[in-house]
Amino acid sequence: MRFTLLLLSVLLTTTALAQLPYAEEVAKYRETYKSDFITSSSSPLKSKDDLSFLRFYEPDSTYRVIATIQLTPKAEPFDMPTYSGKTQPHVAYALLSFTVNGKPQQLTIYRNLNLLRMPEYRDYLFLPFKDATSGLSTYGGGRYLDFRMGDIKNGQMTLDFNKAYNPYCAYREGYSCPIPPKNNVLPVAIEAGEKTYGKAH
Repeated sequence: MRFTLLLLSVLLTTTALAQLPYAEEVAKYRETYKSDFITSSSSPLKSKDDLSFLRFYEPDSTYRVIATIQLTPKAEPFDMPTYSGKTQPHVAYALLSFTVNGKPQQLTIYRNLNLLRMPEYRDYLFLPFKDATSGLSTYGGGRYLDFRMGDIKNGQMTLDFNKAYNPYCAYREGYSCPIPPKNNVLPVAIEAGEKTYGKAH
């Protein structure tokens, strides 16, 4: 029994040390994420006091997964609804297949057709999703991840749900935030990334 406890302690310590650099990486990412609110003219959060109510899960590298990419070149453009009642033109770019906690999952990643007109965003890819935490510990309207086409390498892409963020609608009304399509609602809990604003869970 003592040996088992000692082995468990060593394994936990090793895991903690292995996670440390990754945790620091996520922490730096979140600091940049927070500062962008202050510098953006369209931001719903205007002060450092507002930023104090941002909540996140602790960094967890098990939610950093490798997805296999299946391109969808014949996908038809469609109007993605937003929470303001407006729509935004999108087209499915690829189907992502990955595993979370041993369970296979799929999400569709999209291109915003409006952004195709802007040279700096032509390679932008958008991944809106909901999961079993939506409306509980995370924003009920879902969360987002952003990518560039260059993030796809050898038919694969890294999905880091620790970088999942809330749309502006999570903080204030009046924004046109895309509603994650039904095919992007995961049955599993993604306990990583940003939580509900202003509430501790």
